[in-house]
Parts: sequence; structure tokens; C-alpha cells
Amino acid sequence: MRIERIEVFQVRLPFTAPFRTSFGDTLEQLSIVVKMQSDGAVGWGEADPLFAPIYSSEMSSTAFLVLQEVLAPAVIGRDFSNADELNAAMSFVRGNQFAKSAIETAFWCMCANAAGKPLHQLLGGTRDKVVAGVSIGLQDSPEALVEEARRFLTHGYQRVKIKVKPGKDIAYARAVREAFPDIPLMVDANSAYTLDDVEHLRQLDEFNLIMIEQPLAYDDIVDHARLQAQIETPICLDESIHTPADARKAVELRSGKIINIKIGRVGGFANAIAVHDICQAAGWPVWVGGMMDLGLGQALKIEFATLPNVSLANDIPPSNRFYAEDIVEPAVTLNPDGTHDISSGPGIGRQVKEAFIRAHTVQQFESRA
Repeated sequence: MRIERIEVFQVRLPFTAPFRTSFGDTLEQLSIVVKMQSDGAVGWGEADPLFAPIYSSEMSSTAFLVLQEVLAPAVIGRDFSNADELNAAMSFVRGNQFAKSAIETAFWCMCANAAGKPLHQLLGGTRDKVVAGVSIGLQDSPEALVEEARRFLTHGYQRVKIKVKPGKDIAYARAVREAFPDIPLMVDANSAYTLDDVEHLRQLDEFNLIMIEQPLAYDDIVDHARLQAQIETPICLDESIHTPADARKAVELRSGKIINIKIGRVGGFANAIAVHDICQAAGWPVWVGGMMDLGLGQALKIEFATLPNVSLANDIPPSNRFYAEDIVEPAVTLNPDGTHDISSGPGIGRQVKEAFIRAHTVQQFESRA
């Protein structure tokens, strides 16, 4: 397909309530949204590297700049038969995975719409429902955390993830486990610990957790292997995995037992599929993580989460979890049993509210062939 037109929007939407992690409080989303066109077919992509380089080396504004000055000029007017060819055209750019994913996911969506097929069919999905878990930010007390967990469980979520950091970890995990002895439970550290904390982290073993997510440095796979050898709780890698090569090395080093696939963090669907396949061959389950994406990003994640080795509950909340109004119609909703429906129509099965996007755009550019 020849890419004839690309529009890129930096979109700002406020949260309905702050989301608190070890990085600090997040009050709004600053997303990159891409509209791509080819011979009447349209595709939409989204990337969410956050407002500052605190999760990865990218941020929303740098992704926008790289798209404007480098990536869009590299692909506009060119004809690509598949995503591998598109990625090859962007491969001269080092890193900048979120920026690349905004282009790449839009291309996949455009191809699905052109073929008149649901996106999950092109991706190789096999599931007819996608299971959702909830991620709960840091709370002021264990009691407050239990009440938040209770509130979300009434909505049907099938797994609870709690954010932790030193001083807000063991007592908090214990309180949730005692209140809900049987729920699938995990903790997410966002790189808040070091190997000096091994004895402390070993205390988490008593809570029968599904996993502890990214306890050590954001760019590490070596120390995670040392930690995994000393604790029973499975380690899930997140920030450390930017490419399929990273996933292969983590498997070989036994740096954990699970990988959280964030489509933006690994550079798009093609790389996400490759990571999925590496983990499947190794017997490592995967799940789909999130960055408080807008509804477009959530819909794209739902389609990807149909792949067979996505066997754990995913961080795919409904639109109203973070936003009073979202950018897709119908909005992303959660079934009473904590699942999402996949698309039955072409692409993601939703309409993107372009006027609403333009009304909340901070900056934008357009490239034409």
C-alpha cells in the first residue's frame, strides 16, 4: 500500500482522577495519534510514551518531533506490502520505539480496513474474548488500597495489580491478600528496588502473587536474573524489553518468567508478535500492558491480546477508567465478567472521533505524497 497522507496529532486529555506510581502523580494523558491514508483506506495509530522521559527515554513531545522530522518523511509516498517492509524503512532510526509504533500501528489498521477484515485476524489472533485486569496506583494506606481493590472487583476485573515502592509494599500486599485470599494478585515496582533489597522482596513470596513486575532497574536483565534465582515469585519484565532481541536475551539469562508486552515500547505490532512468539517457545506467558492509553490505543491492544500466548489478564481498562470522554465511538467498555469484546467489523470496529481529537490537539502536522 502506498502511503499517501500522514497526519500526526499530539492530543491532551485530562484524567478524571490522578494516577499515582513510583514515578509520581499523572494528571493527564499526552498521546500521539496518527492518521494514515492510502487509496481511500484510512488507519489510525496511537503511542503513549508519557509527558516526560520517566518511563522510557522517549516522551510525547520528542516522539512528535521524530515523527515530524524523520519518520514521516522516510515513509510518505512509498509503497509497502507489509509491516516488515515498513519497519525496514524506519530501521535506520535508533530506538524511538514509541514513535515508530505510532506509524506502524496505523499502517496495520489501514491494511485491515482496506481488506475489510478485523485487525485481530491480520495479527493472528485466536481468542474471541480478551480478559482485563486492573492496575491500582499507590494509595495512602493499606486500608485505602483494599477499598480501591474492592471497588474495582465489583466491576468484574479478573486480576488486581497494585503499584508498590519501598515503604508502600509488604503491608499493602498483605492487606489485599488477606481481604481477597483467592484473587489473582500482582505487584508492579516500576524499577523502585535494587539487589540490596533481596531479603525484603523475598517477603512477597508469602502472598502467592502471579508476579512482581520490573522490580529492578529499567534497563536491566542481568540483575533480574540474580534476583529471580533468589525469590519464588515470578518476575515479569516490562521496561527492560524494547526489542525481540531483548526478549531472547532475557529468556536465555532466565531474567524472569513472564513478559509484559507494551506495543509502543517494542515499536509496534510486528515486534510485539515476535516477542510473543519468543516467549511462547520458551514457555513464558505474556500479557498486554498499558500506558493509560486513549480509547484508540486500548482498542488496538484488545485486538493484539487475542494472540494465543497472551494468557494472563491484561491492563486494558474501559474508557471511563481515566477519561470523561474518549476519542473512539463506541467507547471501550468492560463486560460484567471482566472481558472485552473483539471487533467484528473491519479494523478495530470503532470510529475515531476526529473532530474531538482536533479540539484537544496541542500540535499537529501533515505530510502528503
